[in-house]
Amino acid sequence: MFTAQPPRHFNSTITTSSAPRSLAAVIAGTRKHGSIRRTPRPELGTRATGIRSIRAVISSEDKAVGTATPPSTDSNGSLRSSSSSVIDVRAAITIRKKMKEGLVDKIADRWESFMNGIGQGIIIQMVSEEIDPETNSGKIVESPARGWLPKPSNRSYILEYAANFTVPSDFGCPGAVLITNLHAKEFYLMEIVIHGFSEGPIFFPANSWIHSQKDNPESRIIFRNQAYLPSQTPAGLKDLRCQDLLSIRGNGKGERKPFERIFDYAPYNDLGNPDKDEDLARPVLAGEERPYPRRCRTGRPPTKSDPYSESRIEKPYPVYVPRDETFEEIKEATFSAGRLKALFHNLIPSLAATLSSSDNPFKCFSDIDKLYNDGVLLKHEDGKGVLENLLLAMLMKKVLSAGTVLLKYEIPAIVSRDRFAWLRDNEFARQTLAGVNPVNIERLKEFPILSKLDPAVYGPPESAITKELIEQELNGMSIEEAIENNGLFILDYHDMLLPFIKKMNSLPGRKAYASRTVFFYNKAGILRPIAIELSLPPTQSKPQNKHVYTHGHDATTTWVWKLAKAHVCSNDAGVHQLVNHWLRTHASMEPYIIATHRHLSTMHPIYKLLHPHMRYTLEINALARQSLINGGGIIEACFSPGKYAMEISSAAYKSMWRFDMEALPADLIRRGMAVEDPSMPCGIRLVIEDYPYAADGLLIWSAINEWVEVYVSHFYSEPGSVSSDVELQAWWNEIKNEGHHDKRNEPWWPKLNTNVDLSGILTTMIWTASGQHAAINFGQYPFGGYVPNRPTLVRKLIPQENEPDYEKFLQKPEQTFLSSLPTQLQATKVMAVQDTLSTHSPDEEYLGQVHQLHSHWINDLHILNLFKKFASKLEDIEETINARNKDTRLKNRSGAGVPPYELLLPTSGPGVTGRGIPNSISI
Repeated sequence: MFTAQPPRHFNSTITTSSAPRSLAAVIAGTRKHGSIRRTPRPELGTRATGIRSIRAVISSEDKAVGTATPPSTDSNGSLRSSSSSVIDVRAAITIRKKMKEGLVDKIADRWESFMNGIGQGIIIQMVSEEIDPETNSGKIVESPARGWLPKPSNRSYILEYAANFTVPSDFGCPGAVLITNLHAKEFYLMEIVIHGFSEGPIFFPANSWIHSQKDNPESRIIFRNQAYLPSQTPAGLKDLRCQDLLSIRGNGKGERKPFERIFDYAPYNDLGNPDKDEDLARPVLAGEERPYPRRCRTGRPPTKSDPYSESRIEKPYPVYVPRDETFEEIKEATFSAGRLKALFHNLIPSLAATLSSSDNPFKCFSDIDKLYNDGVLLKHEDGKGVLENLLLAMLMKKVLSAGTVLLKYEIPAIVSRDRFAWLRDNEFARQTLAGVNPVNIERLKEFPILSKLDPAVYGPPESAITKELIEQELNGMSIEEAIENNGLFILDYHDMLLPFIKKMNSLPGRKAYASRTVFFYNKAGILRPIAIELSLPPTQSKPQNKHVYTHGHDATTTWVWKLAKAHVCSNDAGVHQLVNHWLRTHASMEPYIIATHRHLSTMHPIYKLLHPHMRYTLEINALARQSLINGGGIIEACFSPGKYAMEISSAAYKSMWRFDMEALPADLIRRGMAVEDPSMPCGIRLVIEDYPYAADGLLIWSAINEWVEVYVSHFYSEPGSVSSDVELQAWWNEIKNEGHHDKRNEPWWPKLNTNVDLSGILTTMIWTASGQHAAINFGQYPFGGYVPNRPTLVRKLIPQENEPDYEKFLQKPEQTFLSSLPTQLQATKVMAVQDTLSTHSPDEEYLGQVHQLHSHWINDLHILNLFKKFASKLEDIEETINARNKDTRLKNRSGAGVPPYELLLPTSGPGVTGRGIPNSISI
C-alpha cells in the first residue's frame, strides 16, 4: 500500500481522509479478486511490458508503481456482477489535430487514425464512483477506442472515436476515465462523453494534451464535470483524486520536460545571462534583501558563472511551462502569441538592424508623425520573413521589395482626436484618473510632505514644495482648507525611486529624477497639476538636491514645465510597467495558479471557479522572462531604470505589496481616494466621483464579488466546511508560505476560516486576473504609442541656468525637449511592444463568457443559472459605462477631443481596441 508523503514545501498531509494507494496497487487488488474481465487486445511494438496495469500520471522521477499480472478475460470485457442484467454504454472521444499540417504530420495522422480505428491507439478505462467492497476501490472496465462515430465532425481537424463497454447494471455512475496513449506522440483530448447510463450523457471535459506512453507510461486521469469537496469525494474516486494531485506536484528534482504537467516553485534567478556576458548578470530576486513572488520551476542547471542563477534558454527555444498552460494553436497562429514571438524574434532585430547605425533622437515633431504617416522602412535580410511572421493589426505593413518592409504605426487614441491634447495640464492630470496607470494617485492628507527614507543617506525628509507655493494656486484657499475639503492630491515616486537614481543616471543615455507632483481639484471638478518636485540624491555640495517647478506664464517657464512633466511621465511609465503591471498582476498571479493546480483537484469547486482565470498566464510570463524583463531585454533597453528595472520591482514588492490591499476597495481607501460608507455599493464612497478607473472598476468588482459569494455559499453551506476543507487549506497555506515565501510572516495575510474569508480572497484573485490587468494593460498603445505623451525614458536632466546646455535650451527649446525623449530606435521598439501587448486575440475569453470548449465545465444547473445572472450583470455594466461616457458632466471621460474611458468595458473584438476584460492575464 502506498502512503502519501507531505509535499516538500511545507508540512501538511496529502488531502484525503485516508492514505491512498497507488493505482497499480488498486488495480492489482481488484484483479486479485477477479472483478475485472477484459477483451485481449493486440500489443504495439512500442508498448511497455505491463501496460495493462493502470497507473497514475506521475513524473518519471516520481514513479512508485508496480505492475500486475492480468487475469483471465472473457469476450466482452465486462465487469463481473452479482446481477444478471448488463447495459451497453458508449464513450465518444473527441480529439483535435493540428489545424495546419505539413506532409509528415498528415502521414503520421493517417497512421494514428488507422491504429485508433483498429483499437491499438487509445485505451479507455472507465471508473465508477461506487466502490467494490472486495477491493476497496472503484469498479473499473476497459475498452480500446476504435472506429469512427457515425456523425464525424464537420471540422477537418476534429476527430471522433468511440469506445464500447458492457457493464453490469449495478456499476454505478462513472466518475473518472483513464486514458492511455499508445501512439508515438501526444494528442489533444477535447472531451469524452459517455452515453447509456440512466443519468443521461456524462461529460468528462479535458481540453488537455495526453502524453505518449513512450514519454510517460502512466495513464491520464480525467474526472467528470461534477464538483466535489474533498470530504464529498465518492469512495470509488478518492485514491484517484489524490494520485492526480501527486502527479502534478512532482518531486522538485531534475529538469522539466516539454510533455510534463508538473507545477512547482522557483525564485526569479533566470533573468540574467552571466555566461554570455558578465554585464548581463542579474541578482536573484528572492530573500530578505530582494524579495519577490515565486515563478514556475523549470529545473534547468545553474550557470557556470553563478551557481545560484539558472541557465537560460534563449529565443526561439521555449521556456518550460506545464503542457496544458501553453498557448493553444489558434492563439499561437493568430494574434497575440504569434505576434509576440514574431515581435521578439523578427521585428525587434530588424528595427535594430535598420536604425542602429543612425540611432538618433527625433529632430522635430514631424519626425514622430512620420511613423504614422510614412512608416519605418525595414531593410534587413530577414525583412520578408518579418512580414510573413507578423500579424500586426495596428502595424500596417507592405512589402516593397525582397528584404524590405514598410511598417506603419496606427495613430494612437490619445492624439487621434486631438493631436495637442498631451500638451495640456488638465490632460496630464486626467490620465492619472483615466489613463493607463490610474492606480498611483493619492489624496494628500497632511502637510508638509515627508519622506520615509533614511535622512542620513537621502537628506532632510521635508519636501521642497512649500506651503506658500501651493497656496498661490488655491484660489484664495489655505492649504489646511484644501486638505480638509479633499482638494489636494499627489503622485509620489520619491521614496520608491530615489535609492536607484544614482545608479540609473550612471547608465549611458539615461537621466532621471525621483518625482513628486501635487494636484489641485477645483470646484469645477477639474484636476490640474500645480507643482512638480524633481529630486536627485544629495551630495556634499547639495544636501538638499531638489528642484521645484510650476507651470508659469512666460515662454521659458512653460518649456521647463513641459520638461518637468516629461520626467514625471517617465517615472510613471516605469512604475506602471515594473510595479503595477508586471509585479501586481503577472508575477503575483503566478503563485496562485501554481498552488491551484498543485492542491485543488480538478473536481474541486474552487478549481472550477478559478480555471478560466488562469489561462495562458504561465506561458506569457515565461515569454516575458525570456525577452521582456530579462537582462538586456526590451524593458531594460527602453525604460529609464535600465539594468536596475527588476530591482526596483523587487523593492516595490518589499515596501508596498500586500495581498489584502490588492482588493480594489481596500486599495482606494489606502490611497485616500475613497472613504468608508456603508450606504454605498462596496461600502465605500469615492472622493472624486469622476474617477473613471475607480467608478467603473467598482462596478466590475461588485459583480465579481456577488458571483463569488453565491458560488461559495452554494458549495460551503455547512458551518466549518471552509476550515475543514483540507485541499483548500493546503492551497492557501502554500500560496502564503511558498508562492509568496518572502512575505510568509506578514500579519496582514487574510485568515481562511469562513465563507466571507474565502469570497474575499477569491474576488481579489479574479479581479487581479481580469479587471485590474485589463485596466493596466490594454491602454498601453492608445496612451503610450505617442512618445511625447508617455516617454518611457528621459535622456537628459533639465538644463539649469548656470549650465552650458541652458543657452542651447533657450535658443531651441523644442530640440532640447525632443533630444530628451527616447531615440528613434527606442521609441519604435517600445511602440511595437505596446501595440502587441494591447492586442486581443480572436480566441480571447472575456469575463462573463464561457468558451464553447468549456461549455460542460460544471454539472450543476443552479450554478449555471447563477453564472447567467453574472453575465447579465456585466451586460448591464457595459450599458452603464457607455452611458457614463456620454455624460457631459463627467469631464474626465467626455468633452472635445477627450477619449471615452472604455478600458473596463467587459467585451471587445480582436485587435487593439482599448476595451475588453479577458478572464485571465493572457497577454
